[in-house]
Amino acid sequence: MPEEGSIRHDEAKLLETQRRRGGSRNNSSRTRRRRKMAYSRCRSTVSFFLLISSSIFVPACSQDSTLDTGYRITEHNTEQNVDKTTDQKTWEATQVGEGTSIDRQERSDPVSVHSSSGSAQKDDFQEELVIRPLQSGDIYASFQFRTLWETDFMGGNKVSHYRLFPKSLGQVISKFSVRELHISFTQGYWRTMQWGQPYLPSPPGAELWVWFQDSVTDVDRMWSELTNVLSGIFCASLNFIDSTNSIQPSASFKPLGISNVTDQRFLRYATLPREIVCTENLTPWKKLLPCGSKAGLAVLLKSEKLFNSNFHSQAVHVRPVCQGTQCEIISWELRQTLNVVFDLHTSGQGKREWSLFKMFSRTLTEACPLASSSKIYVDISDNVEGEQLELSPPTPLLSSAVVLGDRRTYSVYDLSQQSTFGPTHSLNLLIRWKSSNGHMLRPLLHAERYVAGYGLQTGEIHTLMYNNHPYRSFPVLLLDLVPWYFRLYIHTLTVTSKGKTNSPSYIHYQPSKDRVKPHMLEMLVQLPPNSVTEVTVQFERALLKWTEYTPDPNHGLYIGSSVVSSLVPSIVAMDTNATQERPLFSNFFPNKEESSYFVRLYTEPLLVQLPTPDFSMPYNVICLTCTVLAVGYGSLFNLLTRNFQIEEPTPGLAKRIANVIRKIRGVPPL
Repeated sequence: MPEEGSIRHDEAKLLETQRRRGGSRNNSSRTRRRRKMAYSRCRSTVSFFLLISSSIFVPACSQDSTLDTGYRITEHNTEQNVDKTTDQKTWEATQVGEGTSIDRQERSDPVSVHSSSGSAQKDDFQEELVIRPLQSGDIYASFQFRTLWETDFMGGNKVSHYRLFPKSLGQVISKFSVRELHISFTQGYWRTMQWGQPYLPSPPGAELWVWFQDSVTDVDRMWSELTNVLSGIFCASLNFIDSTNSIQPSASFKPLGISNVTDQRFLRYATLPREIVCTENLTPWKKLLPCGSKAGLAVLLKSEKLFNSNFHSQAVHVRPVCQGTQCEIISWELRQTLNVVFDLHTSGQGKREWSLFKMFSRTLTEACPLASSSKIYVDISDNVEGEQLELSPPTPLLSSAVVLGDRRTYSVYDLSQQSTFGPTHSLNLLIRWKSSNGHMLRPLLHAERYVAGYGLQTGEIHTLMYNNHPYRSFPVLLLDLVPWYFRLYIHTLTVTSKGKTNSPSYIHYQPSKDRVKPHMLEMLVQLPPNSVTEVTVQFERALLKWTEYTPDPNHGLYIGSSVVSSLVPSIVAMDTNATQERPLFSNFFPNKEESSYFVRLYTEPLLVQLPTPDFSMPYNVICLTCTVLAVGYGSLFNLLTRNFQIEEPTPGLAKRIANVIRKIRGVPPL
């Protein structure tokens, strides 16, 4: 913007030029008026610019001072903790009311989830990685990314501003009136007896279950459109989900978040047990994160390492949750999980030693700038004294939490603290086994399934459910989804425990319709203590049309995993008070009782052979038919369309000579 002195200098030049040219008095007065108007406009512009500058930069300076003060307080507390933990370790609190360093840090840190008054921010993002060493020498890594957004998708208002919550999912929730959305993609099978219980179980292949709002009038149409949209978002085969492989469970899948929808008509569930998970599914999953794969824990998500593992599963969970003790505010929670099990032998490890670089080919250098919390938890429950494992670099911060009915101890690495990365500004956790002697906590509930029988006409499905509790019995809810081409004989259903008949207290069976909908069997069974309960049902294989078989029919067709849901008795008393210090993986499922915890298990998918025709016969029939048509019809068509003409025979040599002579003589030819 030009200065006032320069403006006056230009005006003086203009007046001098007009005087030299002999301008009239009217022109000079008109010029003076223009000069005054330009000067007043310049003054108003300068004043407006100064006003805007003061309104912008003054609050910014005050905010910077607040941030600097907050960081100074945090650093001061960190120094005190380091001084105090030279001889003893610092513990994170898992109970309400304890004055811990985490509580002090959250009160002093202005970017935490809750302010000092207890009110939640508009949106919040947290990330964490849980590493659990397994007794077999394998390593289990579980990523959790949670985005919390205070907004109302169902209030009728159009949400146009997205900051941390992905816009693609927000538009899907708003357009299709989705109350809850749960989708997972899994490759491999979780070995419960070797690895224990996973934090978030999922069946092999793809799984999708959705709760719709009670305002939806045509749930089937909305479900069909939603699967097609999700197929495009996650680059998966979800568009193959239709009425033949989706069901409406009556009791197995209850809402995980707060919900006023209890009618099972608004629930849809489907699985694709043959879905192959690859990089095309991981790439759009990473794009849903606020920082993508550029910063924070997401930099470890390298597809070459993740898919070269023994088991990997990625999932997306969207649900409404309460904020505050009295549920004053309702927010939407997006939880993205990724579970990986790295095998000791297939990964080429020569010794029982793991590190972040060996697992992911990368190390950590910073936390996600948009994350209010970024932490790594290493399970050292069986190694509190350091006799079996060696963890490097060591951390003085420990955390105790009740996970899946057992109290676990974790070493915590806070990536928001620069001291975590050390002088090299890089974090590479190293886990080295000192001794292979150890024991794994045996799961209290375990399930498996197999197919029995011989031939290609009939067979039996056997489901085994193990209750390993020594003296407690508890009920389980079993859900089976069987395709229509395996025709169940429900009158052959038998349930036995310890050699005796075990009568289910609840059975819901929905028969199938050919090429319309599958079988659904849901039952509530009481498992006696220290027992194995077997559920058996016979089925008959159907003969499909030759166009309904898969491209590789001799491989067989799949029956999806059975779903086993139960409240399992806990070893220790559960703490039902939800606190912000508790790790994300420990409070995903709501706990209604202190003496039990919720568990959902998935059995193996079944690969069953179907009677297949000789697919070379259609080829032979086609070849024979084409040959007959070519020969028979071609000959007939030639006879019907050919024109016949009579041709005279060619005369002999003598006759030709005679005709030449007669022509010379002028006589007509013979």
